[in-house]
Amino acid sequence: MLYDMYEMQRSMLAGAGAMADLGASMLTSPGNPFAHTGGGSVMASALAVFAHAAASRGKPAFGLDSTLVDGRAVAVREEIVARRAFGQLKHFVRDGIDHGPKLLIVAPMSGHYATLLRGTVERMLPVADVYITDWRDAKMVPVSDGRFDLDDYIDYLVEFLSVIGEAGDGERAHMLAVCQPSVPCYAAAALMSADAHPWRPKTLTMMGGPVDTRQAPTAVNTLATKRPFAWFEQNVIATVPANYPGAGRRVYPGFLQLAGFLSMNLGNHMNSHWDMFKHLVAGDGESADATKAFYDEYRSVCDMTAEFYLQTIDLVFQTHALPNGTMTHRGRPVDPGAIVDIGLLAIEGERDDISGIGQTRAALSLATNLPDVKKRYLMAQGAGHYGIFNGTRWRDTIAPVVEDWMAANG
Repeated sequence: MLYDMYEMQRSMLAGAGAMADLGASMLTSPGNPFAHTGGGSVMASALAVFAHAAASRGKPAFGLDSTLVDGRAVAVREEIVARRAFGQLKHFVRDGIDHGPKLLIVAPMSGHYATLLRGTVERMLPVADVYITDWRDAKMVPVSDGRFDLDDYIDYLVEFLSVIGEAGDGERAHMLAVCQPSVPCYAAAALMSADAHPWRPKTLTMMGGPVDTRQAPTAVNTLATKRPFAWFEQNVIATVPANYPGAGRRVYPGFLQLAGFLSMNLGNHMNSHWDMFKHLVAGDGESADATKAFYDEYRSVCDMTAEFYLQTIDLVFQTHALPNGTMTHRGRPVDPGAIVDIGLLAIEGERDDISGIGQTRAALSLATNLPDVKKRYLMAQGAGHYGIFNGTRWRDTIAPVVEDWMAANG
């Protein structure tokens, strides 16, 4: 019922948004005398903001067609090197470039597409052979393709690392986890280390990850712990309606995740749209377009399988399985002590309101048998959660540390 109601609302808003967009176009047409008045500009701008907010959004494109390597422009193309039901391994191939460390960027499965890390990929392309986990929207996966939970997530990571290692010169990859995947990436590293797996990562960089959410709890942590587990099962899980390939699948809808993120900083989001309106009225299309581009990405959301979402609530936020030493993978204990030769880099943002200070750093102390020389911690001054992996601080301050860490453990 929840999903059906949302679909009805979305359809109604889409129609209203289309009408608003048409109205804005008419009010800005040079042939319309009203377009040359102040009132026409104000009305057109208001309609344009509404039309943008109401528009339906699908999966964005990365749009990374080129990069600079050693000061030379190089064409970039996307190639799918492994395809599975709930995600694929995407390779950003740099034409004519066969050097640089292999880097697997693990995108979060937390309601947004992997394109949220466009800036992360773009910054690393000049220095690394970049791959990324491109997770699928659960509502697009038929029920016949089975389940997807935290165990499956870890299996995918092990498989993807193996695919990268077996390709080309057989070099082991580095792994970079942004936010949520820090826990399954850490578990995969521990399991592969215990097995002396030939394709275990050389390094694991964890950025703003909820390794131990007991440290400096944020509003996200509080939301996940103040209610019993049964509440999440009963109130935030919905069934995919019949108009999608995944009809009948139980999911945590992306629109609920987006609503939660928006409500955390509602004032800031309202101010951003007010600023967009003022830019449009003033004829500053460039500034307005920058805001639109951000929200085009931010509001492009996808669903998670119910089993994956509920396991994450239980193991990561409520029982703290990894730091408590109770986490298992298909019944097998996950032992951080097995990590003995993987360089661990923990990065936290000073102003991160999603993963509090200390939650990611905890990963370093859990690896009790890893020499200190293989551990590093970075506190990104002034960076919020998004700023850890996108924007100026990421490009100029954080990424160079990641580069140096990969080189030191290459």
